[in-house]
Amino acid sequence: MRPFSYRLILILPVLIFLTVRQAYVKPRSSALRPGAKLCAYVANSADGTISVVDLVNLNVRANVAVGPLPAGIRSHPTRKEIWGVSTQGGYVWVLDADSNQIVARIPVGASPYALNFSPDGTRAFVAASGSNVVVAIDCASRRIVASAKTGSAPAMARATPDGKTLLIVNFGDSTLQAFNTANFNSRFTVGVAGQPTDVAVLPDSSMAFVAAGGAAKISVVDLKRGILLENLPLPGRPDSLLLKPDGGELYVSVPEAHSISIINTAARELADSFVVGSAPDRGALSDDGAMLYIGDSSSGRILALDMPYRSLGNCAVSSGPSSCASVGNRPGALRLVPSGDLLLAVDEASNDVAVVRVRQQALQLITLIPVGNSPRDLAIKLF
Repeated sequence: MRPFSYRLILILPVLIFLTVRQAYVKPRSSALRPGAKLCAYVANSADGTISVVDLVNLNVRANVAVGPLPAGIRSHPTRKEIWGVSTQGGYVWVLDADSNQIVARIPVGASPYALNFSPDGTRAFVAASGSNVVVAIDCASRRIVASAKTGSAPAMARATPDGKTLLIVNFGDSTLQAFNTANFNSRFTVGVAGQPTDVAVLPDSSMAFVAAGGAAKISVVDLKRGILLENLPLPGRPDSLLLKPDGGELYVSVPEAHSISIINTAARELADSFVVGSAPDRGALSDDGAMLYIGDSSSGRILALDMPYRSLGNCAVSSGPSSCASVGNRPGALRLVPSGDLLLAVDEASNDVAVVRVRQQALQLITLIPVGNSPRDLAIKLF
C-alpha cells in the first residue's frame, strides 16, 4: 500500500471525530464573557409559568409560576429583570434574573396582552384591552405613574424611538392614538384599516405603519401631523412586522398568501412580494437587516432569507447546515441571541424551544429543549 493510503487511514478517524464533535458540541455564543449568563425565558400560556432555559448548558434551570395566561414577555434593557403580563390576572409581573423569583405584581386592568419599554428603559407601558386604559409604570419603583383612557380594546402600547410619543393600537374601533409621554395628554386619534394589531415606527419617529389584522392592508400614519396618509394593499392579512434597522424597508409576513411583502417606507408603497414556504409567520431580523429568519408554521421549519438578494438559498441539503431547518410541529415566536449566532423558536404544538446555530443562510438545529405547556412567547437575557 502506498504511503498516501497509510496517511489517509490515520487521518480519517480524526476527521470523523472532528465532524461529529462539531455537530454535537454545545453552542457557546461569541457574546459570552467569563462568568456571564445567557438565558431564554419562555412564557407557557397553558400552565401560567416561565421556563428559564440556560443557553450554555442547554437545560431548563427553573419553572417559575407567574400567573394565568402569561404574555408580552420582555427583557428589561438595563435591569437584570424580565417583565411580562398575566392576561387573565390583569397585572404585570417582574422576574429577578439572578434569583429567578417574582419580585413584583402590578395591577394594570383587565386583559393586558403586551408590554413595551421606553427607549431609556425607565418606564414600562401596558394597554389593558378589557379596561380601555393605558398605564405607565416607573421601572425602578414599580409603581403606576400615569394612566389614560384609550379607544376600544387596545391591543398594545409602544413608545416612538425619540421617547416623546406613546402610540396605542386600538383593535376594537380601528384607531391609532398618540399621547405625549411627558404628561399623558392626548395628541391625536386617527382611523386606520380594520382591527389593527401591531405598529412599526421609523427610527426618526416621523411615520407609523399599522398592521390591520382584519384587513389586507398596512395603514401609514404621519406622526408629526397626526393624519392617515394611505392604506397600502397587501396580498393577504398581515401578521408580523419587521422593520429594517435603517428604516428603509418594512418586511410583512402574510401567511394566507404564503409570502413576505416588502414595503418601501420612503415611497410608501409595496415594493415587492415573494412566496416563502407554506405559512410564513413570526420572524427575526439580523442586526444589519441583511438576514430575515422566518418561521413556517405549516411545515415546521425556519427559513433563512437573504433580503438584499431576495433569496431563500438551498433547502435541498439532506444533512448539515441548510437555509431551512426543521424545528418541530408549529414554530411560533423567534428570537436571536445578542451575538446573532443562535436562533431560538418556541413551538406551542410540541411544547419545546428549538436552538438553532446561525451562520448567515446556514442553519443547523442543535437541540430541542422541552418546556411548559403551550409556549407562545420568549425573551433572551445576557447578564
